[in-house]
Amino acid sequence: MPAHDKQPNQLVHETSPYLLQHAYNPVNWYPWGTEALQRAKAEDKPIIVSIGYSACHWCHVMERECFENQTLAGIMNDHFICIKVDREERPDVDAIYMDAVQTMGVQGGWPLNVFLTPDAKPFYGGTYFPPQPWGQLLVNVTEAYKKQKEQLLESAEGFSDHSSVTDVQKYGLLSGEASYSMRELDGMFEKLASKFDRESGGMNRAPKFPMPSICLFMLRYFGLTENAECLTQLKLTLDRMAFGGIYDQIGGGFARYSVDGEWFAPHFEKMLYDNGQLLSLYAEAYAATKEDLYWEVVLQTVEFVQRELTSPEGGFYSALDADSEGIEGRFYVWTDEEWRQATEKLFVPAGMNADLFKEYFNVDPEGNWEHRYNILHRTLREEEFARLNGIDPLAFKAALEGFRQQLLTVRASRVRPGLDDKILCSWNGLMLKGLVDAYRVFGDRSFLELALQNAEFLKNHMRKGSQLYHSYKNGRAAIPGYLEDYAFVINAYIYLYQATFSEEWLKEAKVLTDYVVDHFYDPLEELFFFTDITAEKLIARKKELFDNVIPASNSVMATNLYWLGLLFDQADYTQLAAKMLARVKKLVIAEPQFLSNWACLFSYQIKPTAEVAIVGPEADVFRREIDQMYCPNKVLVGTSMESHLPLLQDRHPVGGKTTIYVCYNRVCQMPVFTVNEAMAQVMGAGKVS
Repeated sequence: MPAHDKQPNQLVHETSPYLLQHAYNPVNWYPWGTEALQRAKAEDKPIIVSIGYSACHWCHVMERECFENQTLAGIMNDHFICIKVDREERPDVDAIYMDAVQTMGVQGGWPLNVFLTPDAKPFYGGTYFPPQPWGQLLVNVTEAYKKQKEQLLESAEGFSDHSSVTDVQKYGLLSGEASYSMRELDGMFEKLASKFDRESGGMNRAPKFPMPSICLFMLRYFGLTENAECLTQLKLTLDRMAFGGIYDQIGGGFARYSVDGEWFAPHFEKMLYDNGQLLSLYAEAYAATKEDLYWEVVLQTVEFVQRELTSPEGGFYSALDADSEGIEGRFYVWTDEEWRQATEKLFVPAGMNADLFKEYFNVDPEGNWEHRYNILHRTLREEEFARLNGIDPLAFKAALEGFRQQLLTVRASRVRPGLDDKILCSWNGLMLKGLVDAYRVFGDRSFLELALQNAEFLKNHMRKGSQLYHSYKNGRAAIPGYLEDYAFVINAYIYLYQATFSEEWLKEAKVLTDYVVDHFYDPLEELFFFTDITAEKLIARKKELFDNVIPASNSVMATNLYWLGLLFDQADYTQLAAKMLARVKKLVIAEPQFLSNWACLFSYQIKPTAEVAIVGPEADVFRREIDQMYCPNKVLVGTSMESHLPLLQDRHPVGGKTTIYVCYNRVCQMPVFTVNEAMAQVMGAGKVS
C-alpha cells in the first residue's frame, strides 16, 4: 500500500480494493459489521451506508468531491456513523438497501447512499450527490433526526416492512404443477421481439447493456423453431457488439455497457462477469452459425482474461477500472496525433500502409468522441473491408492481427486502469463456464487448461468442507458464500464434467447442491434464499428471482437441479426444479425480458432432453465431435472404463467399438457407432404438448 501522510480510518484493515480506496478519506468510515452497528445504537446516531464498487466511475467522482472534502467529512463524522460497503463483497446488504431506495421512488444505481436508523432500517436514500446538495442533505437529516425522530423511525419501519415482502407475495406466484407448450414459448419470443432494436441490435433502449441470457434464450428458441427473425436479430446484436466501442478492438474483452444505443461509447470498466458470460454466448452462437467473427471474439477475450485478469494462483480478478490518469477511458482512446505516433513505426506488410488500419478502426482527425479522442470501432467485417480496398482477405486478416498485437504492445506502456484484484467465487464460476463452453465448441486445449486451473483454485481455496466462500484475497477466503456462488460454481462444474468426463466435477457439484438444499431452501415458497441460514441476520432475508445482466441465482439453481436430476437420476432434484419453474411460470410468460434465464429452462420442457452416453476407448473423440453440433438441450456422459453414474451403468462398448446410447423421456434408442447416427436420434426427439 502506498505511503500516506493522512490518518487512516477503519477501512485500512480491509482487503476489498474499493474499501481500501476510501481508507484515507477524512470520513471515519467503518466496514459493515457489528462494531459500527453497535456504536450507532450506543450513540443514538443515524447511519450513512455508502455502497459502490472499485470500477464505478461515479463512485470515484463522489469520493473526490464529497468524501475527501474536510468540511463535509466533519459533518458526517460528528452526526453519523459512516459505513462503506463494497457491493460485490456484500450483495446481500446492497440488495436490501437498493430495494428500499427504489421503494422511495429513486432510480437505483451506484454509488448508493442510504440513511438508516441505529437499528439499520432505511428512511432516506439516493445515488450520486454533488457536494452542495450532499452537504445540505446532511444538515437536513441531522436536524430531522433531532426534531422529527419519531416520524423518521415510523418511516423506516414502513420501508423495513416493505423489504420483508417477497416477490412471491408481491406477484401472487402460486405453487403447483405446470404444463409447457410451444404456443407459450412463441408468445415469449413475440414479447421480446416487440422490444428489439432492429437497427443496432439488442433491446430498444439506451444505455445498452449486453444481456447474455436474453441472447441465449433466443439461441434456444431458434434451435427449436429455426425462426429467421430470431436469428437475424441475434446476429445483428452479436455483430454490432463485436464491432462497437464496447468491445476492446485492440485488447479483446467487453466493457460493462455503452452509454448510447449503438454500442459505440462504452462505460470503460471491464467486468469479469460480463466477459465470462459473453464467452459462453459467442461460443454457443458460433456452434449455431459458424460465423468466424464469433471465434475471433472468443479467442481475443480469452487472451484478455489470461493476460489481465488471471491471478498466479489460478483465480480470476474482478474488474478493471473505467478510469486511468483520472480520465474515463484514457487507456483505450486515441487522438489522431497519438495514433500517428504509435503506428508510424509499426511493421505493415508490402502493399498496405498504416492509413489502411486507421480507416478500418475509424480514427478521425477531429476525433469521434469527446475532447478529440477516438474510440476504436469497426463498421465492416475484415473480408468485406479487404475486398473494398482491393486486398486479398487472407493477407489482410494476417496483417491486421500483426498490427493489433504491435499496437497492444504500444498501449501497454500507458498508465493502466486500476485493477480490482479480489477474487469472487460467483464471477469465477461464470468465467469458468465461459472457458469450458469455449473449449467444447472450439477444442482449443489452452482454454481447458485455464479452466481446470481455475476449477482447482475454487475447490482448494474457496471451499471449506461443503461450504463455499464468496471472496478471496491475500491468501484468505472470507464471507460465507451466497446462493450465487453455489449456483454459478455448480453450473460450471456440471459443464466441466461434460467437457472432460472427469467425474470428480460432478461429485463436487452434488456435494455443493446438497449443501444448498439444506441451508438455503425455503419450503414455503419453493425457492432459495440468497443467504445461508447460518449467515448474519439482516433486516430481511431476500430471494433473487429476476434475471438481469447476471442471471438470478434461483434460475441458475433450478437449471442445475434439472441437469443433476438427469445426470444422477435423482427424482428429488428433478421435482424441486419443476416446482421452482412452476412457481414462476406466470411471470416468465408475462415478462420474459426480465426472466430470460428462466425462459431457457422453460425451453428445455418443449422437447425431451436427450441423455447421450458414450462408452468405449474413443469416448472423448466422439464427445468432441458432438460438441461441434448445436444442441443445447442435452446432457453428455462418457467413459472409457467402468462408471457408477446412473446413465453409464450397464452400458458397454458393443463388439469392442465405442458405442453411443441416446435416451429421452425414459425411452432408449438403439445403440449406434457414429456421431451422425446419434445426433439423428437426438434431433428426432418428439415434442411435448
